[in-house]
Parts: sequence; structure tokens; C-alpha cells
Amino acid sequence: MTDSHPASSLPTPFYIVYEDRLRRNLQLIDRVKREAGVNIIMAFKANALWRSFPIIREYCRDSTASSLNEMRLGREFLGGEVHSYCPAYTDATIGEYLDGSTHITFNSLGQWEKFRDIVEAYNRKHPGSRVSPGLRVNPQCSVIETDIYNPALPGSRFGVTADLLPVLPAGIEGLHFHQLCESTSYDLAKVLEAFEMQFGHLLPAVRWVNMGGGHLMTREGYDVDHLISLLRDFRARYPWIEVILEPGSAFTWRTGDLITEVVDVVTNQGISTAIIDASFACHMPDTLEMPYQPAITESVPQAPGALPYRLGGNSCLSGDYMGDWYFERPLKPGDRLTLEDMNHYTTVKTTMFNGISHPDIVLAHSDGSVEYLRRFTYEDYKNRMS
Repeated sequence: MTDSHPASSLPTPFYIVYEDRLRRNLQLIDRVKREAGVNIIMAFKANALWRSFPIIREYCRDSTASSLNEMRLGREFLGGEVHSYCPAYTDATIGEYLDGSTHITFNSLGQWEKFRDIVEAYNRKHPGSRVSPGLRVNPQCSVIETDIYNPALPGSRFGVTADLLPVLPAGIEGLHFHQLCESTSYDLAKVLEAFEMQFGHLLPAVRWVNMGGGHLMTREGYDVDHLISLLRDFRARYPWIEVILEPGSAFTWRTGDLITEVVDVVTNQGISTAIIDASFACHMPDTLEMPYQPAITESVPQAPGALPYRLGGNSCLSGDYMGDWYFERPLKPGDRLTLEDMNHYTTVKTTMFNGISHPDIVLAHSDGSVEYLRRFTYEDYKNRMS
């Protein structure tokens, strides 16, 4: 980051989000939405920076939520439809999900059978704000190479397979599948072929189909025209069905960076590690989980004369490092480094991923009594993302 950058004087480390890049993505998503005739909604699991939502709301007001916290955030700061999906609702949460959602997807037949009466009773009582129930299905079409992100692995806990659905369960109005992760429109074409082959017999009775997330339409080189054509063709085959996409990364792809500073350089056994004032474990956990190595603006390609460095996080975890990157000149304390594309997923994974609250903390006293030391609420989630 050069000295002329508007944030060059800010103390490190910090995440920075660029409005012009965000708007560029939103404009492309809006184009797909209009030209394909579909609804594209935002997934909070990739972005919950609600202070940026006034910008997003100009293009998109609908959202998808996988926790009560995400549902509340959508209602409060986007104000449109809320499409909820949770792997397992509970007796304690189902009522609030119904109060706050426009659509609700169940992960299994057992979950739908358990809560069907509650959903139908709610809709009879609230005809003006009824909730449309759906079922997640699993076309078992795998297009993702990294297992941790692949919902189509054998034995997956996500969705109902076709052998269990000879007919559409009574009361279900929509079908939902999610098979992609930073995928192409051609991956979607493969999944759609499997979906129609396995679940096509159900579609005459279906009102909506949610094609999930992972549509990385804002990535450079993505064939946007092919995506639009693919969606148009699907709608032409099933004109009575509303089509919904809920990408996460596409909204904030390459819209933000993490700016950090070199604090020290340590060389052992011929390996030079630049210790920075940020941490892969604490501030970029997805780089270790995926794993993937973020680009650094100031680095150069490997070439004769380029100097290799690891980056070491400023934590006590031995594995809090990554490398190698190459630089034209030796790194020294005070050098600033720009770790690119650190907005989508990174910011939510350093707070409360999926809006899932941290467990309560309880102290068991020796006299047999228990005391709550900390209970986490929506306000904790909201404030962490502010």
C-alpha cells in the first residue's frame, strides 16, 4: 500500500473495504438478476459487515440466514425477505425462525415431520405473513475438490437424497440445493442436470427452487452470459417456479484487504520469517482451514534474485505461519504488507461464523450451585460485526 493510499496513516493491522469494488460486484449481480429473471439474495455467512449494508441495500434487500443472529441482522439492516436454512431447528428456536422468515428450508424429512404442524399452524394464524416451507435436497453431484467445503461427499449430513423422495412431501413448497463453492456456471450446469434427473418428477408441484451459493459470478473470467442463459433455460422449462440464488463470496469478492506491518524478521536454518502484527490463526483462520495462500500486493513472482520469506503470525501457536512469498528487497520492521481479498468469509470467521453464538460459560461452585459467567446474545454478534 503506497503512502498516497487514503488509509496509509492508519495503525495496523486493519481490514479495509473498498466501496468502488463493492459496487462493481453489486452491479454485476444486479445485471444477472435482471437479465436472468431470478432473485439473488445475500448470504451472511460470507459477509455480515452491516455498516456496509446501506450500499448493498441499494441493489439487494433479501438475504439468507443459517442462525437466529443472521436472521435478525437481515431483518434489521436489509429489511427484505429472509430465507432461513438451518441443519437442525429446535423446539426453542423454531418459533423465532417462523416469526422472522419469509421462507424456511428443512434439512431432513425428520425435521419437516417434526415441525410441519407448527409451521402450518403458524401460517393459518398469520395468513398475511405466511412462511413458505422448503426441503433441502442432495443431488449427490460433486464439483468441489476441497472436502471440507463439499456437501456432496458420501454420507453428507446435508439434504435429502432422491431415493427418499418418490413424491413431494405434503406441505413442502420449495426445493433447495447447495452443491457449489467458488464454482463456475459450468459446474452449475452439471449440478442442474443431476438435480433435474433425480428430482424432476417433483418440480410440477414446486413453487420455488433455491440453487444455493457458490456462484462466483464476480470472479474475473467467470462466464456471466453462460450463467444467464443457463438460468433462463431453466425458467423456460419451469415457468411457474421462482428461481433463487444465494451466493456469499460473489458479493464481496476482492473488495477488501488486510493491512499489516512487519514487526521483526527471524532467520533460522536458512529460512527467513517476517513476523507481522496480525495472525493467520486469529485474523485469517480460513487460510489455515482451506488451506489457501493469500496474494500479497507487495510480493513478486518467484524468480532468480527474488528473496523468499515466510510470514509468521504474532501469536504463540507454532503453526501460525505461511509461505513462501518472494520480494524484490529484504523485508524490515515497519514495512507494510497488503494481504488481498480478506473481506469475504475472513471477517465473519474472526467473529461468529454463520452468526452462531459462542457457548455460555458457567462456573460450578463447590457448594453445588452454578453461576453464569457469560451468556452471548444477538448484541454480541451485532457489535462484533460493527
